[in-house]
Amino acid sequence: MASTLPDPIPDAHPMAASGNTSGMSAPERAGGIEAHGIDHIPDTERRGRPRELFSVWAAANVNYLSLVVGGALVLMGLSLWQAMTVIVVGNLFWVLTGLLAVPGPSAGAPSEVVTRAMYGVLGNRVNNAVTGWTISVCYFALNLAAAATAAFSLVARTGLPVNSTVKALVVVLIAAVTLTISVWGHSAIIRLYVPITLALTAVFAVLGAVVVRHTDFGYVPDRPLTGSALWAALLAGVSLIASGPLSYTTSADFSRYLPRTASPWAVAGWTAFGGFLSSVLVCGIGAFAATAVDMNDPESSLQRLLPGWFRPLFLLALVLGTVALNALTAYSAGLALQAVGIRIRRSLSVLVDGTVSVSLTLYALLVSDFLDTVGDVLQLTVVLLGPSTAVYATDILLRRNRYDGLALGDESRNGPFWYTGGFNRAGVLALGAGVAASAVCVDTAYTGPLAAALGGIDLALPAGLVVSSAVYAPLMRRIRVTG
Repeated sequence: MASTLPDPIPDAHPMAASGNTSGMSAPERAGGIEAHGIDHIPDTERRGRPRELFSVWAAANVNYLSLVVGGALVLMGLSLWQAMTVIVVGNLFWVLTGLLAVPGPSAGAPSEVVTRAMYGVLGNRVNNAVTGWTISVCYFALNLAAAATAAFSLVARTGLPVNSTVKALVVVLIAAVTLTISVWGHSAIIRLYVPITLALTAVFAVLGAVVVRHTDFGYVPDRPLTGSALWAALLAGVSLIASGPLSYTTSADFSRYLPRTASPWAVAGWTAFGGFLSSVLVCGIGAFAATAVDMNDPESSLQRLLPGWFRPLFLLALVLGTVALNALTAYSAGLALQAVGIRIRRSLSVLVDGTVSVSLTLYALLVSDFLDTVGDVLQLTVVLLGPSTAVYATDILLRRNRYDGLALGDESRNGPFWYTGGFNRAGVLALGAGVAASAVCVDTAYTGPLAAALGGIDLALPAGLVVSSAVYAPLMRRIRVTG
């Protein structure tokens, strides 16, 4: 079972034909499109500094969905400052996203390959099929639908009818721009996200200034929540916010091109800081706005607060922010599809992911009520993402981030990560136990028995994290931990 091959490098390049590729990175040799898939990145092709990760994660989290989620906390019955506390606490989970980015430089491999150390070669294929590919495609569709609602308003401003055909064309156009960045790959993401971050910061600074002028800083709902109802809302809100950082168990995908000597603290810090800062600010704007306007329809309601000249810029920023977010999601989904064992070029796998996501988005927008499902979907994903994050983070700490990228690429039965029949029982049992614990504690579209017994208090997130770590650590210590 050989590893999935990288995208072929065109022989037409004169230096490639002569065998002289020194000083050229893989993306440059491929005419700008990243040549690597889930294969190991040689030291000679490593480049960049950890601080570049800040703009990657900052740009990805200045988006429409963050505004919606921030406003949803107030709609759930929280006061403004209860909502802000939830936003800060939920976004502290970016620390875990930062930790999960640390193996990238040490292994020179994406998260989809590093997790072979946790689940075994075959077990990791199942993990990537569910936690990697399926979750990523769902998030892509969720965010694409959010961006499309803003784009529909832009179209309406031109006087064109916003019918089903126009909506479908808009969704496809946004997806095409997004997938172009994802297909181009890592180098394009690193280069584009600095100006994207600056542009989005400027627009959201104006938005924030306008929203603050209308904010009721002493806002408390007419019927304040108390007792178990308050705790249920607080914990559900934390899960809702935490679903964002927890969805990026693939953060090593964007750090793997950094030199092996890159500081793990810097990699973790810049990743976490970029995601945390932008997420807190944008979710906070959403919560502030919810004290002044109806955030059940945030795009239309917010526009009423804005000066006329700024409204198109605001809508464009919502679309651009989601494009930045989804480009990362599609990139990782493409790697996950390869890691499942399908022998397909990374560039083609991204297009497959995009096609599936667009289909889901069109269904969500044209058939069902999309926004009514956002909270339920995000909270349900925590049932799986919390335990998988816990297993990954625990493994990094147990191994002290000592991962051998070449060994991780060995999928043979004699390889170090074949374990027993291709499965690492420690990882499989820990993930299963964590998901089971989360499932009995969740309270969303589905209510687990423990959540029902506690009057709707949702403990799925802490239960999944604690149980998975508690099961994985002792089981893994019995196995000889190698790179």
